[in-house]
Amino acid sequence: MNPTPEHDSAHALAAVARWIDEAQRIVALTGAGISTDSGIPDFRGPQGVWTRNPQAEKQATLQNYLADAEVRRTAWQGRLHHAAWTAQPNAGHRALVTLERRGKLHALITQNVDELHQIAGNAPDKVIEVHGTIRRVMCWDCQRRQPMTAVLERVRAGELDPRCEMCNGIMKSDTISFGQALVPEVIERAFQVAEEADLLIAIGSTLQVQPVAGVVPTARRAGARVIILNAQPTACDDLAHAVMQGSIGELLPAICGQATLS
Repeated sequence: MNPTPEHDSAHALAAVARWIDEAQRIVALTGAGISTDSGIPDFRGPQGVWTRNPQAEKQATLQNYLADAEVRRTAWQGRLHHAAWTAQPNAGHRALVTLERRGKLHALITQNVDELHQIAGNAPDKVIEVHGTIRRVMCWDCQRRQPMTAVLERVRAGELDPRCEMCNGIMKSDTISFGQALVPEVIERAFQVAEEADLLIAIGSTLQVQPVAGVVPTARRAGARVIILNAQPTACDDLAHAVMQGSIGELLPAICGQATLS
C-alpha cells in the first residue's frame, strides 16, 4: 500500500501525533535544519554556508585540505569561530529528548557534527553520528584523537596549521569531509536501526547526501511509517506518509507534545 502523504495541516499534525503515540521504535534522522534555530547555519538553504560562500565547500573537500596549507589555515580559523561553541539546543532538539524519555526513541541518526543532541540530553549511545563531530580532532596520519578545545588553544596562541604532537601529521576535525570514507560500522548501524524502526522521522535534511539518505527508503521497505519535516522539499518526499514543511522548532514539539504519555 502506498498511501497519499499527509501534508502540514491540523489534520496532519493530529495524524502524525497519533502515529508517534502508537510507535515503539522511532528512529530520527536529523540534518542541518534542526540546528539553524540554535544559530548554526545549514549548507544548502537560502542562507546556507555553501550558498553564501561557494569556497567553503572547497575547504570541506579532503583532497584540497590535505594538499593545500592555505585551505587548512582558513579551516582552522573557521573552527576557531564556529557557531557550535556558543550554540544551545533548541525546541527541536528537546522534542527528541522527550521521545527518548518516553521510551519511544530507538535511535537518533544525525548528519550534524555539533553534538547538540547529546548536550540537549539524548543518551550518547542512542546518537549515531554518521559525519563525526567537530568537538574532536583526529590526526590523518596516526589516527590519534583528542578534544578540539586543546588544539584550538594552540591556534589562539598563534599556530596557523597545528600538527600532531605525536607524529607531526596533518590534523583535521573528526568529521567526514567530501572525498573521505564513512566509518563502516557507523553507517552499518544507521541502516540496521532503520530496518528495525516502526516509524522514521527525517528532520531538517534535504536527503540528498548518500548513503545516509538511503535510510529513508530502507525504513519504508521494512514497513515503517515515514515522516519528513523540512523547510523545503526533499529528495524523498514521495516516500513519506506525511510531509510537513515549516519551522522544525514549532512542528517537532507539536507532534511530539500531542502524543499522550504512556
